[in-house]
Amino acid sequence: MPVHRPGSVRRALSALIGTLAALLAMTLALPGSAFAAQVQGDKAIPHPEDDWAGSQIAKHEGGSTTGEAPTGLLATVEGVDVSSHQGNVSWSTLWSSGVRFAYVKATEGTSYTNPYFAQQYNGSYNVGMIRGAYHFALPNNSTGAAQANYFVDHGGGWSKDGKTLPGALDMEYNPYGATCYGLSASAMVNWIKSFSSTYKSRTGRDPVIYTSTSWWKTCTGNSAAFGGVNPLWIPRYGSSVGELPAGWGFHTIWQYTSTGPTVGDHNKFNGAMDRLQALANG
Repeated sequence: MPVHRPGSVRRALSALIGTLAALLAMTLALPGSAFAAQVQGDKAIPHPEDDWAGSQIAKHEGGSTTGEAPTGLLATVEGVDVSSHQGNVSWSTLWSSGVRFAYVKATEGTSYTNPYFAQQYNGSYNVGMIRGAYHFALPNNSTGAAQANYFVDHGGGWSKDGKTLPGALDMEYNPYGATCYGLSASAMVNWIKSFSSTYKSRTGRDPVIYTSTSWWKTCTGNSAAFGGVNPLWIPRYGSSVGELPAGWGFHTIWQYTSTGPTVGDHNKFNGAMDRLQALANG
């Protein structure tokens, strides 16, 4: 019978642990794998590639998504928003169709970054569009300040070049559990305030807030605390914007469909091109 010496057993175990750790690291690094489910502290983000601006709105609120641009609106500018869900985007096709601005998902939580961000963010800029970045919020994973800093550090910054929109904060239904991420209305308001104030301290701009009226009422108690400061980007898939969340007298951007041409999510800016340029310039 072979004799296992304590030292050799320890070395064997150590080698095995090292091998398993290396395999795990390689798996985590594989783009698009299930393990690209990003780990954030002790909380995982299982499918960040499936979370984009409006991904949960259609699921929870429905509405018409004909893909047709709304009519009867004065002085609006066509835009799109994209995420890793779209992969490499044909920006020249979108430009030729009349699209003039874009929002690109940069981050989620404090660990996920869009692997297609460079192609989408720089590609839209290179064809002449005004573009900005957005952050998909996970308020139960870390503080608003932590997520704002992560966003700014990974593509969500701003520069006064006339072609960069202020970053946007995507507040919508939780794709991983409780609608309001387990936060009370007051805690949610404080989380958004923390994100917003941190973003402004880092960039000098107030972030745009993307949210639906229904979610806002449910999860913030229909707070009116942001309407006088943060531009509103509202999703509603139908013929009109409809009721706005408390505090906002008007919307800045309307995501009017999730089934538009070339990429699904299409938007209208509430104003003429010179007003969109003014928003970019701050």
